[in-house]
Amino acid sequence: MLERLESIINRYKEIQDELADPSVTNDQKRFRKLMKEQNDLSAIVDAYNRHKAAQAGIQEAIEMLDKESDEDMRELAREELANCRKDAEDTEQELKILLLPKDPNDDKNVVFEIRAGAGGDEAALFAAELFRMYTKYADAHHYRVEVTTYNEMGLGGIKEAVFIVNGSGAYSQLKFESGVHRVQRVPVTESGGRIHTSTATVAVMPEAEEVDVTLDMNDCKFDVFRASGNGGQCVNTTDSAVRLTHLPTGIVISCQDEKSQLKNRDKALRVLRAKLYELELEKAHAAEAAERKSLVGTGDRSEKIRTYNFPQGRCTDHRIHFTSYRLDDIMNGDIQEIIDALIAADRAEKLSAGADE
Repeated sequence: MLERLESIINRYKEIQDELADPSVTNDQKRFRKLMKEQNDLSAIVDAYNRHKAAQAGIQEAIEMLDKESDEDMRELAREELANCRKDAEDTEQELKILLLPKDPNDDKNVVFEIRAGAGGDEAALFAAELFRMYTKYADAHHYRVEVTTYNEMGLGGIKEAVFIVNGSGAYSQLKFESGVHRVQRVPVTESGGRIHTSTATVAVMPEAEEVDVTLDMNDCKFDVFRASGNGGQCVNTTDSAVRLTHLPTGIVISCQDEKSQLKNRDKALRVLRAKLYELELEKAHAAEAAERKSLVGTGDRSEKIRTYNFPQGRCTDHRIHFTSYRLDDIMNGDIQEIIDALIAADRAEKLSAGADE
């Protein structure tokens, strides 16, 4: 680990020297690339410098204990030694986490799909509430949401919602949300007061860039139709909605959120690229998943991951046995506590796997 850290320190210094070169400053593409690399390395460099300072403090405290005969000074040295040892342990753990392989998709935008599952109208209502939960979370973290598809049903529920969450690091925060979400509560239509269980499925995909996926436009069939549902002027009076069919895979995407047919077409293509990229990722991860199932799940939309129990005000993530009794806050988008617990569990598992190798 020390050799790798020294290599990172040397690279960090090289980047600083390059950024000071006027020719690099004039090359905006290279300048942005170097700035991003410097930003990615800065946390490691800072933690390593603090670790080295703690190690130096340990050595100084030990030397003081060897030389000093005054008991008050020796007591100060012992306190300093204990503090420096704790700092050294903390920074070593921090460095181990920072040096874990980074998911190359972490900085990408997110394509979300939410679909009503088992439970009829109650499942559709729950799907709508999940959509609201995630969009409120996005708003609170200054992510921008673009709705691609929103198929409403009666009583305010939805059959399906597809939307894109735009923002740096969005995927790193939301990637563990894929799976079956289960709700337990008394439906508004239940006269006997019985608790029903309904489900909705959530799929989270990193938005793919054009370089990530090779898309042959000859494989894409576009149909246009008149948008339906709520909308402003022109939305229901022109053929602005787009249905995109990817012929090799049979994937069908409809987009009618925009008044412009061209904008709907572009959104549909963004969702298609994400879906094709997800298929490639699933193939790449298949071998790893066969060897070791991740603690926080495979991301498979058929896996039951979380239960929202309204009578008890409880939300439980089954993958990490995490329970919160702040259900009202969670349904209003305050899910960071769950996200942080999932990220911590994933890191702990990776650290453990690295130690076993």
